[in-house]
Amino acid sequence: MTQGILELDLHGMTVWQAQTAIDAKLRSAKAGTYRLRLIHGYHGGTQLQTMIRKVYRRHPRVLRLELGLNPGETELVLREY
Repeated sequence: MTQGILELDLHGMTVWQAQTAIDAKLRSAKAGTYRLRLIHGYHGGTQLQTMIRKVYRRHPRVLRLELGLNPGETELVLREY
C-alpha cells in the first residue's frame, strides 16, 4: 500500500458485502487518503465491477473513477493528489 492509497480486496464477496465494505472504508478514510483501490477481479464474473462503476460514479465522496491497466481493479479518486 502506498501512502494516501488504500486497497480493498473484494474477492469472494457478494455485491452486498462488497458495497458494505467499500462504504465502511470510505467512512474511515483519513484526510491524507486520496484514492481507494478496489480489487474486484474479473475472471469469476463482473457483478462487483458493474456495481462499483454504477454506484460509486455518483457517490458524494468520490470525484471520479479511474480504470487502470488491470481490468480487475477500479480506483475511486477521493481528492486530487
